[in-house]
Amino acid sequence: MTDHQQKRNIISLPHSVFSADWVRENEKQGARQIGVSLYQLMERAGESAFLLCRKLYPDARHWLILCGHGNNGGDGYVIGCYARQCGIEVTLVGCGDEFTLPPEARQAREHWSNNYGPVLPENTAWPEHCDLIVDGLLGPGIQSEPREPYASLIHKANQYSAPIVALDIPSGLNANTGSASGAVIQASQTLTFVALKSGLLTGHARNVTGTLYYDALGLSDWVMEQNSSIQRVTVTNLKQWIKPRSPCSHKGDHGKLLVIGGDIGTGGAIRMAAEAALRTGSGLVRVLTRAEHIAPILAARPELMVQELTAEHLDTGIAWADAIAIGPGLGTSEWAKAAIKQVSASEKIMLWDADALNLLAISPDKRQNRIITPHPGEAARLLQCQIQQIENDRLLSARKLAERYGGVVVLKGAGTVIADENHHLAIADVGNAGMASGGMGDVLSGIIASLCGQGLSPFDAACAGCVIHGGAADIVAWRQGERGMIATDLLREIPTLVNP
Repeated sequence: MTDHQQKRNIISLPHSVFSADWVRENEKQGARQIGVSLYQLMERAGESAFLLCRKLYPDARHWLILCGHGNNGGDGYVIGCYARQCGIEVTLVGCGDEFTLPPEARQAREHWSNNYGPVLPENTAWPEHCDLIVDGLLGPGIQSEPREPYASLIHKANQYSAPIVALDIPSGLNANTGSASGAVIQASQTLTFVALKSGLLTGHARNVTGTLYYDALGLSDWVMEQNSSIQRVTVTNLKQWIKPRSPCSHKGDHGKLLVIGGDIGTGGAIRMAAEAALRTGSGLVRVLTRAEHIAPILAARPELMVQELTAEHLDTGIAWADAIAIGPGLGTSEWAKAAIKQVSASEKIMLWDADALNLLAISPDKRQNRIITPHPGEAARLLQCQIQQIENDRLLSARKLAERYGGVVVLKGAGTVIADENHHLAIADVGNAGMASGGMGDVLSGIIASLCGQGLSPFDAACAGCVIHGGAADIVAWRQGERGMIATDLLREIPTLVNP
């Protein structure tokens, strides 16, 4: 173990996020600033990955290391050398020849060859059994579908029963967008280097990265000095947004929220949004809905104020409210369109969700006092494109929505993206697959709108709301598992998160 390694540990994930393009263009400057060469940086990466593999899989005695033609492959050669020094059996497969490699990777390959024998070509038969696979095939520079022989190697690795540790990013995953247009490594763990890349946190990334680890390779101070346009937000950020309350405060100090929706047959949606707002800390919540839903909602949650949605009640409610949420269960009938038209005249902070977004797609407008919370299907309607185009680059899609519709955008999904017109961008690194059930979006709407009513800026309310929502789901998953989670399960966990 080197002196550098003794002074350094793999640290928790940072909150600053960068594009892979930025890292590739600037890491040489960072290395120069701390007085190391790119080859020394590669040695650090390989050593870090080797130690992580040893920690995670101490009983693995035969490693299969797959090395591509870039610097990720160079990391793989370094790992192979460390493994052999420790008596581990290594099958090392390299793509291409040494003359196609960058200088640093070529040096690492030559060190392997001079000490441990030739690199096996990509068409080599693999051992029938190995304990661990290290993926150093394709790095964060890939922008398209993997070509041969990489596609075949990726498919072959995924078919093995051995766990896979990916270096920097799973091969085939776009490090900027989190999309995967072809073959992609299904990693058990991913160790990323220097800076956290945006493509590791959203899109298809959740399916393929496994547990994510990070090592700055000694560049953490330099990385912290850089301006990042993307922030990773988690439950650890809640203290910066949610402050203790004054012992002398009263219900009027904590936000009056008007919640509008719940056409016939969808009263549950508006009830969940309204109760989520109460659980998030709203002082008063008023619901405007169909007359048929008034008694059931009051019976279920008597703390709510519930009235029939009429033009008169809506005028009164808008004048009374500090913030407005419209859309859960709203439908697209004339009743819904009239409500949207009336709300649109207000300058108060508002959140539009669900059918309010479908109506917005029909009659688009741009305004600064609105948060919109589309899922990918609604986002595609708002941008008049295909869902796959949204998912291919979720960060760009969120930016486009903010440019076209103004205000703040919450693009829901695995790795929810929050964006505004001022080029602020955040990725909510919370949540789990149990959230793929009806009503989750209604709960999110209530949480975010409640925070707006309590005085947070729309962007901060959106970030904090997404973290509370996903964090509550993570608590539920920890307690009971993901399968069978329903939206109302989150309600009892919200108070834990809004009292950090």
